Amino acid sequence: MNSTASENEPGQGRGNKRANQITSSIALGAVLLVIWLLWSGHFTPLLLAFGVASSLFVLFLTRRMNIADEECAPLLGLRPLIYLPWLIKEVTLANIDVAKRVLDPSLPINPQMIRVKASQKGDLGRVIYANSITLTPGTVSVDMQGDEIVVHALTSEAADEDKSGDMDRRVTKLEGAR
Repeated sequence: MNSTASENEPGQGRGNKRANQITSSIALGAVLLVIWLLWSGHFTPLLLAFGVASSLFVLFLTRRMNIADEECAPLLGLRPLIYLPWLIKEVTLANIDVAKRVLDPSLPINPQMIRVKASQKGDLGRVIYANSITLTPGTVSVDMQGDEIVVHALTSEAADEDKSGDMDRRVTKLEGAR
């Protein structure tokens, strides 16, 4: 009988899950603290202590309410540092395009409803995708139906951009899928 030690140890899967929870808690706590430090801009000992305390409190609440699970773990890595600059660039370009169309009535506006495929595995990924569409001027996510998002696009170009699937692929990478 060739059995390994891990096959004989009861609860081995729970140990891995617990280790993953601890790792994701540390990562989430670090992210919360960094965000707090960046947004507060104050580095006196008292305010740093408040930042640590508030980050630990939010971390406690998210774990207690079971809000942050394994699905959000990829968002704590380096992937957002790649996705967010790209999203900011897209929002800026779309903003310029919409501003031009508002200021120059000769530029065409062709409002339309389209459906785009959401290839993300989890609900969080689909919500990030839908919100990214809505953040981009000229497009609004209207409804999510299964693995499709109904989008209102102000122009044919905006509709074509959403149909191209570039944002979908980038959010899928952000989510951690291949």
